[in-house]
Amino acid sequence: MKAEHYVAGVFRSDGPAFPLVAPVDGTELGTVPEATREVVDDAVAAARAALKGGWGAMGAEERAAALRRVADGIEARFEEFVDAEVADTGRPREFAETVDVPRAAGNFRAYADLLYGRPERAYTTRVPGWSSGTGEALNYTVRRPLGVVAVISPWNLPLLLSTWKIAPALACGNTVVLKPSEETPSTATLLARVIDEAGLPGGVFNLVHGHGAGAAGEFLTGHGDVDAIAFTGESATGAAIMRNAAGHVTPVSFELGGKNPALVFADADLGAAVDGTVRSSFTHSGQICLCTERVYVERPVFEEFVRELAARAKALGGYGPMISAEHRDKVLSYYRLARREGATVVAGGGTPAFGDERDNGFYVEPTVLTGLPETARTVREEIFGPVCHVAPFDTEDEALELANDSPYGLAATLWTGDLSRAHRVAPRIETGIVWVNCWNLRDLRTPFGGVKASGIGREGGEYSLDFFSEPVNVCIRI
Repeated sequence: MKAEHYVAGVFRSDGPAFPLVAPVDGTELGTVPEATREVVDDAVAAARAALKGGWGAMGAEERAAALRRVADGIEARFEEFVDAEVADTGRPREFAETVDVPRAAGNFRAYADLLYGRPERAYTTRVPGWSSGTGEALNYTVRRPLGVVAVISPWNLPLLLSTWKIAPALACGNTVVLKPSEETPSTATLLARVIDEAGLPGGVFNLVHGHGAGAAGEFLTGHGDVDAIAFTGESATGAAIMRNAAGHVTPVSFELGGKNPALVFADADLGAAVDGTVRSSFTHSGQICLCTERVYVERPVFEEFVRELAARAKALGGYGPMISAEHRDKVLSYYRLARREGATVVAGGGTPAFGDERDNGFYVEPTVLTGLPETARTVREEIFGPVCHVAPFDTEDEALELANDSPYGLAATLWTGDLSRAHRVAPRIETGIVWVNCWNLRDLRTPFGGVKASGIGREGGEYSLDFFSEPVNVCIRI
């Protein structure tokens, strides 16, 4: 899939090109156009014109039908989306087939259903007349679109996470300018093709490619005619975007990084806890914001848990690469740092040798560490790779203290056979999501997001509609 910008309903390739590199074997897949400030200005202007052209005032049924056509278009090009996602990210094909593409289509269909099934959620709620002290009045709330929304999506789940923002933004009547990660432009370009074929008016959805700082991302998030920013990515980038947006007081919705804890109590099903931790630490080679990097295990089962987890990590096959050589080197630098800080490496800790073209790719070994103090950088800082540190605890209060001692607060997992403990402990963990005896079991209608340095706001179901629409109260005296 050739990467192109999509502005005002037209595909174009303005700007200097940069290479797109396959993380599996380091080969060049093609080139990507770098959007100049002029391209970004054109995209924002097109979005503004489309907003004034009636998209925001269109009826709920019409917009819902448009979103369903997009969902149908994604499903019609299912294999193309899978191929593009696998090529850009290097993830196993099964992951793209079962998660990325189905959920992308599902996002558009879900928000079409939510919009058409509950149009008043995006439009009107009413309060019966009551005495305010100066007379009786009827109050009602009209929800109107925010306007032009900038969506900045990451490289780890590029299609899924971009559609999770685009679908509700369009459902609420906004227009969108998407800037995907420079590492993963292909499914965004294919999505633009689908939206074009679905017949959405030109300018309702726009796509610009390029880098972040000093480039397309900065031009877009600091643009004076952008009305809101929705971003998923690392916390440092979120802070930079917030500074860039501050001059225009632009509202933001951020889903940022995490250093996610798991608590394993001695009364847990230990086999299930090991299986779940293998998933939560090593899925997509740890390159998911929800992945577990800190595991705390009650002391009576600590040694057995570490032994079983290390054996599973050593036996893992079919895992994917890091997204880039730069990111591989970052993860490997943390493996070296862990050793300097005194870690015991019980599994992994280096790079694998395959004896084929993958040796030119960007792979690291799934890694299990023990023996570090809580003050170690390896324990405090997000690594975003297939690695976890395992430490023991003795009491429930100590487990909570360890879990909460982090600048991040995105997700946590809790493994216990005691239902009372689950209800007692889960609300006290300082994260936006707590999974009990499972991981990443997601109902997309529920609120998603983090606390502390892990984000601002919530996404999912009606929570997304709350961000992407502006409530306006109308009071009529009777």
